[in-house]
Amino acid sequence: MSSRTLTLVGVSLVMGLGAAWMADSWLSSRLNASPDDHLRSVVVATVEIPFGQMVEAQQVTTMRMPMDTIPDDAFDSTDKAVGKIATFDILKGDIMRGARLSEHLGGSTLASLIATDKRAISVRVDDVVGVGGFLLPGNRVDVLATKRTDGAGNNAVSKTILENLRVLAVDQTAGTDKTQPVVVRAVTLEMTTAEAETLVTAQTEGKLQLTLRNPLNDQKKIATVAPAAPIMAMAAAPAPKRVVRRGNGEGGGVLTIIRGTQASVIKR
Repeated sequence: MSSRTLTLVGVSLVMGLGAAWMADSWLSSRLNASPDDHLRSVVVATVEIPFGQMVEAQQVTTMRMPMDTIPDDAFDSTDKAVGKIATFDILKGDIMRGARLSEHLGGSTLASLIATDKRAISVRVDDVVGVGGFLLPGNRVDVLATKRTDGAGNNAVSKTILENLRVLAVDQTAGTDKTQPVVVRAVTLEMTTAEAETLVTAQTEGKLQLTLRNPLNDQKKIATVAPAAPIMAMAAAPAPKRVVRRGNGEGGGVLTIIRGTQASVIKR
């Protein structure tokens, strides 16, 4: 065997050993690598979770996401989300956040949907007041009050007394799985204590009407509404009466004619 052949064999052995060492080093570094500091586990919904429904274990999972895309109140473990109540509609793939979930401390799930600084109050409605049956939990409504201004009931004034109230439940249902209009008998609204007092007072003074709001409109601007026109048209004013008075003066008979507020004297 020539020296050139021996040299080529030696170089090949060295290169093979070097490649094997590099491959072993790369595999070891990958196996012993620590998790990427820029990724974090986060809980996401695997199915749609309607408003008012309790989160179940099969409805959520964890996945790793860049830290700069994760909200501060996101959960990093499914145990922290399971058993809570959805206070908003949660879509498939949404991050489970503390702002959209509420603790369930027993009793009805409706109590868990109420904000800590607010109260729930039910309003008796019919198919008209209930916006034709299209009210669903999670909708936003305004409250319009109508009050009679006289004892005969001929005059009325209407005014928006409360705005942007959240519907917690319709009848005894707090879910939003219905899409067809349903005639309801009561609507439960979320409001502050002061708003509840205003609503109860308005109920005793007249009638209430609910108006459905666009969910993207969260502005409040209660405007004063002018009194409505009388329900019955006013009778036409009577025409001025013509009064004739006759008398005797020095120059003969005197005739006084009164039309409305004007009087004229004619001597005969």
